[in-house]
Amino acid sequence: MTGRVEGKIALVTGGAQGLGEATAHMLAREGARVAITDINEKGAQAVAEAINAKHPGAAIGVGHDVTKETDWTFALDEALRVFGGLHVLVNNAGIGLTKDLEDITLDEWRTVHAIDLDGVFLGCKLAVSHMAKTVAATGLGGSIVNISSISGIIAGHNMAAYNSAKAAVRHLSKSVALYCARKGYGIRSNSVHPVFIATPILDPLVQRYGKEEAYAKLGRQVPLGTIGQPDDIAYAVLYLASDESRFVTGAELKVDGGISAM
Repeated sequence: MTGRVEGKIALVTGGAQGLGEATAHMLAREGARVAITDINEKGAQAVAEAINAKHPGAAIGVGHDVTKETDWTFALDEALRVFGGLHVLVNNAGIGLTKDLEDITLDEWRTVHAIDLDGVFLGCKLAVSHMAKTVAATGLGGSIVNISSISGIIAGHNMAAYNSAKAAVRHLSKSVALYCARKGYGIRSNSVHPVFIATPILDPLVQRYGKEEAYAKLGRQVPLGTIGQPDDIAYAVLYLASDESRFVTGAELKVDGGISAM
């Protein structure tokens, strides 16, 4: 299939690498124009340049700290200025923290929640009015896709801050879905829950064990016997961003190799 999001305009946070980068490339391949934002502005612009080399004019890169409301306003304004609207918001930016409960500092707790949860809240809050106007003007459906984690459903003994933030994203997505439905905005809201994916978030484990052993160690915990690849998540986002999922809202899509079925 091609053109699954033809004519749509998307904003992807945390797009300089990993899941965000893969998602931006896939949305552009399927016909969307994409604003790629990241606190690493040069990285976001590099991804945009790579996309534009294949799909001229399809992408822009914007510096963006998702914890700052002013940065959100700027990023949204840039998407509107360059592309003229917004149909799809992918809240992907996030960080991990693996640490025992008694060792987590309050500053670490607040940092994880500021990026992984507050950033999602700000995106949803500030984007919906722009999205509703674009949906009304174009007739194409709107979609918010919040990247949570399987850790938002399955807890770990040493992931209290990350578990908490990602679980909150799951429920926030449902609340946003109900709000947008009641308002008649034509915007759906869903969450995606990856298991271990081969992205830089696994770097601490890779540095400790080496890439091959780290990936094998994680893969042994997954029923399918392997960790995922960024495109596994990008395909899930593509489905939720497209009008193929027009009747899907307030849902959670687990892309976890079966781990949550255990």
